[in-house]
Amino acid sequence: MIDTNRQQELNRQELTEGAAGAAAATAALPPDQPQIAGGETRNQWRDVWRQFRSHRGAMVALILFIGVLLFVLAGPLIWTLDPTYVDIRARNTGFTSVHPLGTDQLGRDMLARLMAGGRVSISVGLTAMLIAIFLGSTIGVLSGYFRRLDAPLMRVTELFLALPLLPLLLLMVTLFREPLSQSFGPAMGIFLLIVSAIGATSWMQAARIVRGDVLGLKEREFILAAKSIGTPPRRMILRHILPNVMSPIMVAATLGIATAIITESALSFLGLGFPPDFPTWGRLLYDAVDQMVLYPSRVILPGVFISLTVLCVNYIGDGLRDAMDPRIRGR
Repeated sequence: MIDTNRQQELNRQELTEGAAGAAAATAALPPDQPQIAGGETRNQWRDVWRQFRSHRGAMVALILFIGVLLFVLAGPLIWTLDPTYVDIRARNTGFTSVHPLGTDQLGRDMLARLMAGGRVSISVGLTAMLIAIFLGSTIGVLSGYFRRLDAPLMRVTELFLALPLLPLLLLMVTLFREPLSQSFGPAMGIFLLIVSAIGATSWMQAARIVRGDVLGLKEREFILAAKSIGTPPRRMILRHILPNVMSPIMVAATLGIATAIITESALSFLGLGFPPDFPTWGRLLYDAVDQMVLYPSRVILPGVFISLTVLCVNYIGDGLRDAMDPRIRGR
């Protein structure tokens, strides 16, 4: 009888030690690489890429967007004509071997101007997006994490949302165009003005999205545990909050590029964008609208590039949004 009780006690000790060892092994796994069948680990970004590839529209858009980037960045290395070179004798020519996409009313090569205009338009989109995402992420994190800042920052956000965007941009360009052009030159001054104006009026949606995610994260167990051990707010935001809101920030950044390109094209089309000798896709539309009936290709070509770029960026944003959704990525 005594031997039987001793044997049962030994069995219970072995079971307890085995459970403790399994718990320790599980805790040793990194939080972002959970264990799956076969002893392998799952990488978060590999799962995101796998889910993104399953979105056919996003993959087609990514391939087309890479093609547009190669056209505007690598194209001038092959087609070396100066987009600002004026050849009056070749003005208004059609599609020829010398000028595959024709020339404009001043004899400037349309293919070279499309490449140069694409570089400027995409640069404006990327720079304005960075400004908008920085402002939106900063305001969203501060508003969501610090309760005393939530109300005033959200009132400022709602104020900017209530303002009419295009008239505000027109006012900013009209007021600051000449001073910036005199300080930084016509091209750089207008570039700084346009990207600053677009970025300063496009951050509101990103701020509201980030604020909503931060409000949800504040109640999670790992945030409460970090607060309980005295983690300072700066370290809490940089170490725990920002890495967990990167997914909506990346999606908002992708969609912000399309918005910035459309806005820049609208300003250039209205004649308030870059100077005539500094081509952008919107400026090409503005220059060709007077002769749209006689030479429709001058309007169609930049319009196709604007529409294709914006459509591709929107599809890529949709694919990223689906790929970064944990409810879909884990399937």
